[in-house]
Order: sequence, then C-alpha cells, then structure tokens
Amino acid sequence: MAYDNLRAFIKDLQDQGELHTIDIEVDSYLEITEITDRISKQYGKALLFTNVKNSPYPVLINSMGTDKRMSMALGVQDYDQVAEEMQNFMDLANYKGLWNQLKMAPDLYKLSKIFPKKVTSAPCQEVVEEPDLTQLPVLHCWPKDAGPFVTLPLVITKDPETGQQNMGMYRLQVYDKNTTGMHWHMHKDGKEIYEKYRKLGYKRMPVSVALGGDPSLIYSATAPLPKMIDEMLFAGYLRKKPIEVVKCVTNELFVPAEAEFILEGYVELDELRLEGPFGDHTGYYSLADMYPVFHVEKVTRRTSPIYPTTIVGQPPMEDCYIGKATERVFLPLMKLMLPEIVDMHLPFEGVFHNCAIVSIKKSFPKHAQKVMYGLWGMGQMMYTKMIIIVDENVDPHDVSKVMWKVFNNIDPKRDLVLTEGPLDALDHSSNTAYFGHRLGIDATKKWPNEGHTREWPDDIEMSDEIKSMVEAKWREYGFENDPS
Repeated sequence: MAYDNLRAFIKDLQDQGELHTIDIEVDSYLEITEITDRISKQYGKALLFTNVKNSPYPVLINSMGTDKRMSMALGVQDYDQVAEEMQNFMDLANYKGLWNQLKMAPDLYKLSKIFPKKVTSAPCQEVVEEPDLTQLPVLHCWPKDAGPFVTLPLVITKDPETGQQNMGMYRLQVYDKNTTGMHWHMHKDGKEIYEKYRKLGYKRMPVSVALGGDPSLIYSATAPLPKMIDEMLFAGYLRKKPIEVVKCVTNELFVPAEAEFILEGYVELDELRLEGPFGDHTGYYSLADMYPVFHVEKVTRRTSPIYPTTIVGQPPMEDCYIGKATERVFLPLMKLMLPEIVDMHLPFEGVFHNCAIVSIKKSFPKHAQKVMYGLWGMGQMMYTKMIIIVDENVDPHDVSKVMWKVFNNIDPKRDLVLTEGPLDALDHSSNTAYFGHRLGIDATKKWPNEGHTREWPDDIEMSDEIKSMVEAKWREYGFENDPS
C-alpha cells in the first residue's frame, strides 16, 4: 500500500506488530544508539521513543530495518515487484523533455499521474518559527562523533542551469542553533550542483532539508538514479500517486508537503568548516574534513511532528536493508546493460560498495572479466572494491557456496584482476583519497580455451531421483523439521 506520510507508515507498522514504543525517558546522547544497535542485531522491531531528554519531539528509528519493513516502505510484498516495473519507469521518465507533447504520446499518461503535485498549503508549514536545532532530538550516535548528526535528511537543491531539483541524503553535523555541516562528497549530485553555483559566481546557494514524509520518498533520496530522473518523480512512481510539494517560505524550492520538519536556508559558497569524525556505515569512523556550511533561516513543521532518524555502524543495521532494496530494484537495469548477468548479491559485510557477487551465463573466454569492467563503468558501481564472478548455477546469495568456489576455482595469476579506479570517499584502506585499487575475482569454471588444459572435475551432487525419495520419506526417518 502507499502511505501519505510518515505517520501513516507508523500506524501500519503498529497494526502489523512491527513497532515497539518506549515511553520512559531516554537520552539522544548515545543511549538511543545503544538500544537501537542491539535491536538491529536481533533483527527486531521499529522503535518509537516518545520521551526524549531535552526535546519535545518523539523519535522514530529502525523503521525500515528488516526486509519486511523495507518492502512495506516501498508498498510491495517483496522487492521483486518493484524490480519488474523498473525498466518501464525509466523508459517513461526519459520522455519528460517531451512533456508539452503529452497528447502525442499516449503512453506518457501514466507518467502524468506521478509527477509532483504543487499545493499552496501543507502540513509541513503548520508552524513557522525561528531556527533552534538544539530543540530537535538529533542523535549523538557514537562516542567519538564530533557532535550530533542529522542522519536521515532529504537535502533539496536546484540546478542553476537546468532548474531541475535534486534530492539526496547527506548527513548534517549540528554545530549550533542554526548551522550544520553539509556533507557533500566529491562524486555526489549535491556537490556537482554546488560547484555549478560557484562557477557561475553566486555567493549563496538555496538549500532546504525535509525530515520525514512518505517512506518511499525517504528511500528515493538514497536511490542511485540517473541525473535526468527526479527523485520525487521516482517516489511518485513507487507509491503510484504524486508527491505533493509546497514552495518554501524563504526560497523558491519545493519541498514535500507531508514532511514532519523543513529546514530552510542556504550554503555560503566561500565557507568551509571542519566536519566529523562520524561513526559511519562502514563500521569505522569517517575522518574529519572541511565541508560547506548550511545556514538555517526558518524551520517549518507540523504542529506535533515526529523526528525520523537512523544510525549506521557495523552491520547489520537499517541502512543494510535500504541497500538491499537498491540491489534488487535496480538489478533489471543492470541486466539490460549486461544481459549475461543472472543475479547479484551485495553482502551486508561489504557495506554496499566493497563487495559484489555476480552470477553470469558464461559464453566466451574471459567473459567474467568483461562483466567486471562493465560493472566498474556503471555509475556508482565504480566504487565496488571487489567483484566476484561465479557461474549461473551458483546462487550469489549463498555466500558459503560462493566462497567454496572462490577458494577452489581460482588460480591467482590467471583469475585475479587488479585495476585502479575511483573508490568511495569513505574508503579508509587506500593510500590515496577517492581512488585506489579494485579486485576482480573470476571464480567460474575454466575452459580449455582460457588456458586450462586439464580436466575440470564436476561438482559432487546427488541425483534428483534420490533427493525426491528422501524428501518424501523424511518424516518416516523420525525427523520433524523441514527436509530442505
């Protein structure tokens, strides 16, 4: 089902037994993190803290912290329902430049029903007030963090050349009542738009930050969409109805009408401040560095808002399931560009960008290497530090079997590919920031024309006839558990 806003999602979580409410006083300094980390590691429920020390606002966390809740956020039973429709969406979205010719393209009618809808009044503007970020229950997550960080912000900017809005998720370190850091990495769209403003000679760049809203909107801010695709349009597609947007009070940006809070302000284009360290999704602290500063001019909000947040650290945590959704939803597009791909798995331990396991239909010598290089040339896949290629009969989600193939199928000199290229800004292992070495592992069965002239042994497998017989007699043996 589609949700109009965050509180509709919360109600559904409660109705389905997926929400645990904590009414005793808790501290946003470390305590909420420790509680949530333990629950995340137990694959537990979403948490709603109603009594947070020094703040009048409740905190929602871990709301998408299992496959079930992530699927609920996307309005589906499982990720594959969205994946099946992704190619159709991309085909339609590429027509947006022909918007004035809508009547000449009847297939675009579907797209017309999911474009953001402008409204003149909105729940997110029920209260307009001077900024005091210390009133928000912003979490100080880990002991060595430089301060409290807003971890689930929808950062909205507008390209000064095209006028297209962008929405991304970039953490905000709270410095004081009305300023935060703006953690724009080198390779992110927000940083690209920031640099455009600088080159055009602007002094300030308008920025608004939404907190909360329909969970599909929150997910869309993290999705690795092509630059021409508007994140709010994508959210409208996911929920099968448009996101309502309203113009900000202090600038020309349009923000989600159903958000809980909106922080309106600007970034000074010649101002940098030390930001970090921060306990990051890699499981390590990302180091302090100089980043732009976000100045908040106004806060608009609901009358009784709920503050949504998340924590990141050593997996599994909530962000793992957001990443898993991206893996499944965008796999069909990867298959479109590399049709030999059968399936893909991004293990939680690889924290999205350190490991990808890919099964392929191998049809020519060194086919695995072709896929490696193809993936490294594909958007954010360029950050993938290790790509493991296995044959189509190997389930990439069965990591034990994958490792069996890696440990037994490779000759290091022949099957390891070492290349240099971009790495995620959070990668701490490389001697150089933003780039380093990446490893490809070809764990497929080797063919004679790949240089393997010895006989390659078959996998040991039982016959299907015997498997079926044993499964049929399983309870006769005295076992009560599932034979699989």
